[in-house]
Amino acid sequence: MLPLLLIFPIAQLTPPMPLPEEVVQPQEVRPLPGQLDTVPTFNSNSPELVLKEGILLSTFPPDGKKVPTAHLNFPFRGRFDIFAHHITRAEPPENLRRRSPSETSLYLGIILHNPSSEAVKVNIWQAASYLSQPDAPFIELPSFSQNMLGTIFAGPGDRVMSDVLRGRRQEIFPAQIDIPAGQSRMLLNLPIPVEGLTPPLNGRSTLIRLQSNGTVYAASLAMFARVNPDGSERCLRQPVRVASPTGEAGTPTLEEWQNLLDNGDLAGPRDKAPTPLEETGKPRIYGRVAGVAGGSRWRALLVDNPKGRYLTIPQPGQMFSYALSSLHGGTLGTGQIQSATMLVRYPDTAYRAHGNYGIQYNLKLPLYNNTQSPQTVSVSIQTPLKEEQLGKPGLRFLSTPAPQVFFRGTVRIRYKDEQNQPQTQFVHLVQKRGQAGEPLVLLKMKAGDRSLVEVDFLYPPDATPPQVLTVSTQAEPR
Repeated sequence: MLPLLLIFPIAQLTPPMPLPEEVVQPQEVRPLPGQLDTVPTFNSNSPELVLKEGILLSTFPPDGKKVPTAHLNFPFRGRFDIFAHHITRAEPPENLRRRSPSETSLYLGIILHNPSSEAVKVNIWQAASYLSQPDAPFIELPSFSQNMLGTIFAGPGDRVMSDVLRGRRQEIFPAQIDIPAGQSRMLLNLPIPVEGLTPPLNGRSTLIRLQSNGTVYAASLAMFARVNPDGSERCLRQPVRVASPTGEAGTPTLEEWQNLLDNGDLAGPRDKAPTPLEETGKPRIYGRVAGVAGGSRWRALLVDNPKGRYLTIPQPGQMFSYALSSLHGGTLGTGQIQSATMLVRYPDTAYRAHGNYGIQYNLKLPLYNNTQSPQTVSVSIQTPLKEEQLGKPGLRFLSTPAPQVFFRGTVRIRYKDEQNQPQTQFVHLVQKRGQAGEPLVLLKMKAGDRSLVEVDFLYPPDATPPQVLTVSTQAEPR
């Protein structure tokens, strides 16, 4: 007699896992009040995977450059932000055995140039830059964790956003950079090493908030570590300015970065080109961002109407939500697109800053209990299924969230407790596709009570929009 497994294949013996059921949460979904500010954000995220050195993003003028199309001619003055998020790998992996160890590190350089005839001062308000390995590995974390000290994170983008949310400036960044007339200075000069990693893959996320008292141009560049003619590692005798492993083997010099900027072409390989926004009938490719986005912060006062002063809580057992980071094809029925517009961009990169990576949301909710009895009110962030129009009267979630993580980051919540004492909480969230999430705060509000809740977060890299901010009132006990 043949063994049972030879007669009945394993696939027939193991029943398929049932697909998660969709759960419809009946409620109103509202567009988010407010808008992005006008602070420009230098957004360097394409190509995300960098295997060929070159120019990642340049806002320099094209005059005198070998490849004029690689330069977008956008000057900064006053407040601006710089965001960069790139990864690299040994390609192919056996290159690690053929090349010197220093050659396997790709360096990320960010250069600032003062084109004027007078010196310029650039203040660095907040700044952070971290690697995936070893600074912030992608690890499994609970869906909800208290994160008062900022020690909970998974991934470099998660850690960077948590630092900047707290107003930190990492110690590798000075408080100010002085750029003499007509000269350039390095704002960042750091490696993305892959030596010794399995697989040989690593990434770096960076966010810097700056203010300049004069005009400056900026560029992000990728360059492999430098070696001597005999192939040995080169050690620098002179330190490279700012955010640099001074004297580390292979670190490119300011002159080498300048040469790459003047004579180099765009880094590669190029990402998939985006689908034009008006072509709604085709499969949508959003593309990755390389350009200057219009906006750094979204401030919103959530009230009943534009002239209102309070946000009336839902009736017991009811809820309503506000769209967060809504985008083309994912407005959740609101018709609102929050993605920052691109002031300048490369033709093969995203048409808008879909996802708003690095942009801060400052949301104020002046809650008002207009009922005649005490109520328990919650405020939460949720990750419903993405859709353009709500096909059913409410948001769709999954009974068992999908395996893909769609949001991973820290949120700050400020409110007053039942003793009217101010409280500040930092909560780290990990939400998967279709996950309803847990309350950021539970408020016990007396009849006629008013309570201000403030929710702040920076939209983290590696997150997938949209999300919603939901206000709900617990049902009255029967």
